[in-house]
Amino acid sequence: MSTVAIIDYGAGNLHSAAKAFERVAAERGHGESVIVTSDPDLVRAATRIVLPGVGAYADCKAGLDGVTGMVDVLEEKVLNGTTPFLGVCVGMQLLSTEGREKVVSKGLGWIGGAVEKITPSDPSLKIPHMGWNTLTITRPHALLKDIPDGPDGLHAYFVHSYHFKTDAAEHLFATTEYGGSFTACVGRDNIFGTQFHPEKSQALGLRLINNFLDWTP
Repeated sequence: MSTVAIIDYGAGNLHSAAKAFERVAAERGHGESVIVTSDPDLVRAATRIVLPGVGAYADCKAGLDGVTGMVDVLEEKVLNGTTPFLGVCVGMQLLSTEGREKVVSKGLGWIGGAVEKITPSDPSLKIPHMGWNTLTITRPHALLKDIPDGPDGLHAYFVHSYHFKTDAAEHLFATTEYGGSFTACVGRDNIFGTQFHPEKSQALGLRLINNFLDWTP
């Protein structure tokens, strides 16, 4: 049976994430189970892995590092393996080489780039960026299948003050606008990340979660 492991490391929107995945799994009727866990052995046994994240970059990375064996399992299953992985918000940002939020913090380093403060061209725009935005898909991806983008596309829910600037264009899959263009989705191989919260993004989020459950990278 397929199992989705949502990692609990003290820094995620776990209840909402679990409910969204459970809803999609129930509607699909394919028998997927969803667990929220801080146990590396359960993550190792899972067929799909989700890393949520809310808060400061350095705090989230410290929380993840603080779960004995978790980063090792993630590297084994995801970086050196083929297990489909979804990072959400700061969980996506942690894929970077480093975060530059007040202090420079080392990330997982799975996708080259740095997480930097949003600097809108219009100084009247408030930070954090909080609200609903459409996407501009820059490269096709299985997780973005059947998601309308552009001005008339579906909306995703964002709440953040920092964004992921990838080193390589091939790792950038979608952007959004807030006083300029910034990263909405990154990915490579069996790894994908969203700056927005799929679990709060209504139709867009549910479609992306369904695509993730279908994904065979």
